[in-house]
Amino acid sequence: MNYLVLGGAGFIGSHVVDALLAAGHRVRVFERPGCDLENLSTVLDRVELHYGDFTKIEEDAGALAQALEGVDLVIHLVSTVLPASSNLNPLYDIETNLKSTVNLLEEAVKKGVKKVVFASSGGQVYGPSPVLPIHEDSLTDPLSSYGIIKLTTEKYLKLFHHLHGLDYTVLRIANPYGERQKISGAQGAVAVFLGRIKSGEPIEIWGDGSVARDYLYIADLTKAILLACENSASEKLFNVGFGSPCSLNQLIDLLQDVSGRKVEVFYKDSRACDSKVNYLDCSRARKVLGWQPQYSFREGLQRTWQWVVGE
Repeated sequence: MNYLVLGGAGFIGSHVVDALLAAGHRVRVFERPGCDLENLSTVLDRVELHYGDFTKIEEDAGALAQALEGVDLVIHLVSTVLPASSNLNPLYDIETNLKSTVNLLEEAVKKGVKKVVFASSGGQVYGPSPVLPIHEDSLTDPLSSYGIIKLTTEKYLKLFHHLHGLDYTVLRIANPYGERQKISGAQGAVAVFLGRIKSGEPIEIWGDGSVARDYLYIADLTKAILLACENSASEKLFNVGFGSPCSLNQLIDLLQDVSGRKVEVFYKDSRACDSKVNYLDCSRARKVLGWQPQYSFREGLQRTWQWVVGE
């Protein structure tokens, strides 16, 4: 199979690229010009790199068209905003994510791409849920433009399947963590917290620490993405998470235990985009894809900490 991974040099994308190559597939990566290729350093001689600006994909259509030439399957892992920042400029979110993705789908149809696998959000698409764990058929009521655009993109994938026969699978992913996630970034509580523990800096959290999320180790997520690529069932939408909640306070306790280090914690005002508790019912993925997490939360955290400290 010929794969195109959008965002293939990123945290999730680079793990997916590694797994696809290990499975014997031919892999192209579409990334922004000048991006950091450190995550692909061990496989650069085995991937085909294509550069373009996804935020201006309509203007950079030639680069995308070239990247899609002869491709069987696209794995779409690109997002230009974070949940909180998306509310500051919804029009930018629409232009750079929704509009760019619709352009991508139109070009994919022209080039004869067979399927698109899309990384949606298991945290932001649903919003506050009255029923837990959250099933794929649960109410969707996102509190952020990020979640709204993810949900709308899912609808466009369904539309293109209906109109043009372009197959697709959507994964509503819990909070991923693991090796290669930026410890100095603005997203990813596990990585950011471990980075601060390593440097001896205090941790700042939004709210009182009771906000609880579903965390998924990168190796388990990567396996789910590969199985989604192979999915030929009528079901197109899957929750992918560990399936149990962990509050920020509990997470900090676990990270201190795993690292063997103590950390100071400061609490800030809560954010409007955060729902109180979110964790996913992943029974559909188990039944249809044959997928379930293989790593316990503690084991995943230990492996991530070892990577952070370079062990």
